[in-house]
Amino acid sequence: MVACFAGGRQPWTGLLLGLLLVGPAGAEVHEDLEYRYYDVRVQEEEGLRQAINRQSPIWEQGQVFHGYTRWNVRWTFHWFQETSGRCRLTDAQVSLQSQVTLPRVKGVSSGQQSRLDTYLKALQRHELGHVEVGRQAAHAIDRHLLGLPPERDCGRLET
Repeated sequence: MVACFAGGRQPWTGLLLGLLLVGPAGAEVHEDLEYRYYDVRVQEEEGLRQAINRQSPIWEQGQVFHGYTRWNVRWTFHWFQETSGRCRLTDAQVSLQSQVTLPRVKGVSSGQQSRLDTYLKALQRHELGHVEVGRQAAHAIDRHLLGLPPERDCGRLET
């Protein structure tokens, strides 16, 4: 989304122009993290790994995975065109949407439960590491957008 704010003759024009001349404010990355689960039922005498491998919907290049993370960074910005034609960024919004998929295991024995809890915590921590990569990318895009210098025209700035 790109919007151009041009000055008019309204009484608030001076205030708006003053706010725009300050330059872009430090933006904050908006994050949305969603968890999805797939059910795993452990059969009698079946190991945890075997049960999760058998029922995981996450397959890639012939390999089964127990967890999966998907993230997406989106951004929008606004710019201001000065009377000289120069154009500069005035605002940027960056959002990170992440989705973590993990197993929800049922039917474990009391002997398996402790190992399962330890494993699921480690798996979640691992998947959140992938979310952190997305977070770093989102913040890098935010910093880059806010650091863009003014351009001689808005077409160049958009590019």
